[in-house]
Amino acid sequence: MTEPLSRRALLIVGVSAAVTAACARIARPSSELAVYKSPTCGCCGAWVEHMTGAGFQVRTTEVADPGAVRLARGVPDSLAACHTAVIEGYVLEGHVPAEDVRRLLMERPDALGLAVPAMPLGSPGMEMPDGRREAYETLLILEGGGTRVFARHV
Repeated sequence: MTEPLSRRALLIVGVSAAVTAACARIARPSSELAVYKSPTCGCCGAWVEHMTGAGFQVRTTEVADPGAVRLARGVPDSLAACHTAVIEGYVLEGHVPAEDVRRLLMERPDALGLAVPAMPLGSPGMEMPDGRREAYETLLILEGGGTRVFARHV
């Protein structure tokens, strides 16, 4: 025969259930990243390694014309780089650092995504053996193709 639960036990069970339910509703950013790149691009592969090393689950698709993917996602030619990626509905154009992607997924701005145009030296996947780096900006791509600075890297 089992004994009835005390008030304290019922309170503990009730609080535990409420905490468990609250934690289940917290949105966690996805780590699934779809990358579209040319089969011959080495720096794209290096960026994929950067993202994989940062904990993202990467699915790479080689395409004959990565520009077609970029344009289909609404990214203007002025922001073009060598590969396009998609994560949780956001587009990533070029060598966007993993920490910028994490911030994007946490803040969830009303935007198309992020871009690092023109493949700057020292950006993820564009590291130089001699350590040379260029200062660059990660741009937030707004609806309609406008941009604003999301992050600066020196």
